[in-house]
Amino acid sequence: MSVPDLAPIPESSGLVDAYTPLADCFDEMRTAEGEVRPHWQYLLDALRTLGPTGIEERWREASRLVRDNGVTYNLNGDPRGMSRPWELDLLPLLIRSEEWADLERGLIQRAELFNLILADLYGPRELLRLGLLPAELIDGDPGYLLPCHGIDISGGRPLIHYAADLTRTPDGRWRVIGDRTQSPLGAGYALENRVVLSRVIPSLFRDSHVHRLAGFFRSMRQTMARLAPHRGDEARVVVLTPGPQNEAYFEHAYLANYLGYTLVQGGDLSVRDGAIWLRTLGRLERIDAVLRRVDDAWCDPLELREDSLLGAPGLVQAARAGNVMLANALGSGVLEHPAFMAFLPALCQRLLGESLLLPDIPTWWCGDPDSLARVLDDLDRLTIRSCIRTSDEHPLFPAAMEPAARDALIASIKRNPGGYIAQERIQPSTAPALIGQRLEPRPSVLRTFLIAEEEGYAVMPGGLGRVAMSHDATLLSTQLGGLGKDVWVLASEPERQESLLPTAEMQTPAVIQESAVSSRVADNLFWIGRYAERAEGLVRLLRITIFKFSERGDYRIAEGNASCLRSLLEAITNQTQSLPGFIGKGADKRLIDPVPELLALISDRTKVGGLPRTLEALGQAAYSVRDRLSVDTWRIISDIERLLGSLSEHPPTQLSQALDELDPLVTSLVAFSGLSQENMTHNEGWHFLETGRRLERGTSIASLLQSTLVPVASEQDENMLIEAVLGISDSLITYRRRYRGGTRVGALLDLVLQDEGNPRALAYQFAMLSKLVADLPKGDLAMGRTPAEKVVLKSLTDIRLAEINQLIQVEKQGLRRTALSKLLVNLDQGLAALSNAITAQYFRHEEQPHSLLRRTGTTPS
Repeated sequence: MSVPDLAPIPESSGLVDAYTPLADCFDEMRTAEGEVRPHWQYLLDALRTLGPTGIEERWREASRLVRDNGVTYNLNGDPRGMSRPWELDLLPLLIRSEEWADLERGLIQRAELFNLILADLYGPRELLRLGLLPAELIDGDPGYLLPCHGIDISGGRPLIHYAADLTRTPDGRWRVIGDRTQSPLGAGYALENRVVLSRVIPSLFRDSHVHRLAGFFRSMRQTMARLAPHRGDEARVVVLTPGPQNEAYFEHAYLANYLGYTLVQGGDLSVRDGAIWLRTLGRLERIDAVLRRVDDAWCDPLELREDSLLGAPGLVQAARAGNVMLANALGSGVLEHPAFMAFLPALCQRLLGESLLLPDIPTWWCGDPDSLARVLDDLDRLTIRSCIRTSDEHPLFPAAMEPAARDALIASIKRNPGGYIAQERIQPSTAPALIGQRLEPRPSVLRTFLIAEEEGYAVMPGGLGRVAMSHDATLLSTQLGGLGKDVWVLASEPERQESLLPTAEMQTPAVIQESAVSSRVADNLFWIGRYAERAEGLVRLLRITIFKFSERGDYRIAEGNASCLRSLLEAITNQTQSLPGFIGKGADKRLIDPVPELLALISDRTKVGGLPRTLEALGQAAYSVRDRLSVDTWRIISDIERLLGSLSEHPPTQLSQALDELDPLVTSLVAFSGLSQENMTHNEGWHFLETGRRLERGTSIASLLQSTLVPVASEQDENMLIEAVLGISDSLITYRRRYRGGTRVGALLDLVLQDEGNPRALAYQFAMLSKLVADLPKGDLAMGRTPAEKVVLKSLTDIRLAEINQLIQVEKQGLRRTALSKLLVNLDQGLAALSNAITAQYFRHEEQPHSLLRRTGTTPS
């Protein structure tokens, strides 16, 4: 790689020059003597040119991109939960192309070896018969799934996707410290790291001639299609995720989008007649291949873990019948047993006839008597690990133990030697990380990824780097935090641009039918529309109410005063259902001093019906279907979450402060509605989102009119109320241009109740709902109008036939507009009935029993 003259400038902070490698470990950037390794020189010169200020700007830009793109990873115990952002180091990990070629050969050999072992363990079991693997190691491991024995694997490739964790020993040689064979995590994060860094430091990325990643994912897509029972580009492939509560849900959705697959959960799937189907609203879609992100034992509650809610009953039988390809094959988790490392050198010689090119950390299984004796003799130089794999399992260091604890460990090993392994203690290699204003060495791990091809395996040219936050960390994993790193494999010449888009010579159909949405997706999209509209309507109502208080100059209401402000406060409680509020028990006291209740509705996360709870529900529903939302839409969701965090963490103490927070929030909510309307394909999913939005807006308008126009007020108060309603419904300008006779109730009802051309009118919502409901899937056996269509038709007819002159009439007692109230109540009940009808028809499933075995000449119903 040529290094152009960047004319480095001196930097007084010592950002680069003060970097000192740690003792007794290999450092990626500098030798033990402090010399910069040649392939790092260009990067360091670029950093010196940028200086601390330039680096700080790019770090902030990278953090913003991660936040805007919604890149999250949930660590156990982190209070931010699903909203915890992925942490990315600005510095990549650099590897020379020549060195990578050697590493690649070792990784491919390792994947081939594991594939052969896996095929044998679930087939002839020759390795156990010949004593190359102890039977107790395999049969006693929960990762070995007996129901999966004998399943014929398409193409002879049970191990399709493989990952290995690597670090260097002090002499610079790579060692494997862990294998991932069930559902390897991290390829999506590696891709996102690359996307962010290539945008933040584009010239440095371009001039470094970094190997591209798109080819790896193209191989993944080709392999999934090739190995599917129905081969070809029309094979239906899905990504099976445990759901939004999983720590890596972002990656599941990200990969599904990038590869063009459907993201599904176990509840979306149904096994019928020996095959697996995606349950959509209008039909069943045959699934040919599953890229699973659910661990082995949780995939089928019928034959594996009966308490699992993550998989699909009958999935094992569908695989056994050869009707679906699973990547990876069920039971592949047995290869992650830590004791396997002790047997790999011999297995490699036996199965491949060659030495292991990429060795593990020297490992001894204590179940072997000779190994046990060696371990006990040299205990203080070793690391002890339990063979029982749990999420909180940590290595033990006998040399650092108290005498009593050390003796207890020895006794435990002697009682159950097969339950422990021992490994040489190694100091992981270090890589530079940007810590504050300095580069500092941190322990690092490189996770590499491989995908099966027709002949052999393809290796991702790079991977996912991880660095610890402390100098003395001895164990790195995604669950232990740290920083992510992009990994640059440096080529000697510019790389060709690659894409997953089909090339001109590929004979693919011009149009492939888009997968319909499942009941779960439709349900979440429906509620996204409702929550977004509910939040926007509440923000608009709160803003106008605060404006009216500001005009009055006093936030207190005299007792018994039936003013405009009182009606608006009651409207807030009616709309949020945050009882008792301003209408229930103790309302008179809260009406006298409404500020605490209003502030609670704006910023208190525990307030039922309040703005924070509504925004939280919006975020959770959006997160559940994030694979259906565009990057721009997700950025708006991230902005909304950021504004919610600001409201909750720094709650306003005055209504004027709250107003400053509500203004940008309503802008983001309007932007979300605009993006969903203009940028989202108007398919089945959009129809449910838009149905939810229109239904919720109709409910809000009906509630607002019921609270403000049904009670009769003085002429002055009525005019103020009408102006407030026009402001909340964003119809004030139209009203002023259309009606010249002042602000009167009849004109308002004409505009906000009956005008089917006004997007904020109640009639418009029902007119839109009539079209939307008519376009929803009805099923092959549906005849006539559905219950939802009948409800909408009746309500729309009631609005169209209503006479405004009768609606504005006041009852004899002069206190209420009875006809208007009756109409609004009926319309509100119609909206509730519509919601119930949609829920009953599309969001609830009562499965009938089906045979898991295919019957000749039958198709699923």
